[in-house]
Amino acid sequence: MSNPRIAVIISSTREARFADKPAGWLMEQVKDHPDLDFELVDLRDQNLPFFDEAASNLWAPSEDPNAVAWQKKLAGFDGFMFVVAEYNHSITGALKNALDQAYKEWNRKPMAALAYGGVGGARALEQLRLIAIELQMVPLRNAVHIGGGDFLKVSPLGEDAPMSAIEDHLKGSLQATLDELTFWAKLLKDAPKP
Repeated sequence: MSNPRIAVIISSTREARFADKPAGWLMEQVKDHPDLDFELVDLRDQNLPFFDEAASNLWAPSEDPNAVAWQKKLAGFDGFMFVVAEYNHSITGALKNALDQAYKEWNRKPMAALAYGGVGGARALEQLRLIAIELQMVPLRNAVHIGGGDFLKVSPLGEDAPMSAIEDHLKGSLQATLDELTFWAKLLKDAPKP
């Protein structure tokens, strides 16, 4: 039986985004995971329009070919780990749009996160968890948060140090998140999808 496939979704699309740094670190940490296979999915590369369908694809098939391609891409994954930037106490507009472009493809799959910002991206992640519930995902309790002094240590807005400068603060929460993600991904991999 093959390992569950997990999409690591970079949620910020700005040219000056910080997301590439923690996403690169995360992919390095999970590259040899024994139970899960990870693939980086960058929202910059998806060419998604603003949501403009008659309804969610739960109710009516999407017409925009880029939205349909996004749905097909998501359908191939067994779970998701979002790299969550906090913008004004919430998720990015690009991520909200990407979430709205699909429905069935998110259902009955676990959702984990690595969040960052002044308070570790906690406010954005809480909003993402609420959206995930509506999309019938299983939001995990555990998450990785980069906040406060650690964020300023590795951010270009601060010292711009390498992620290795703070990874000893992150590895415990990453391990707890991966353990929980493994449990749910394996449990739900063959669950009937709507």
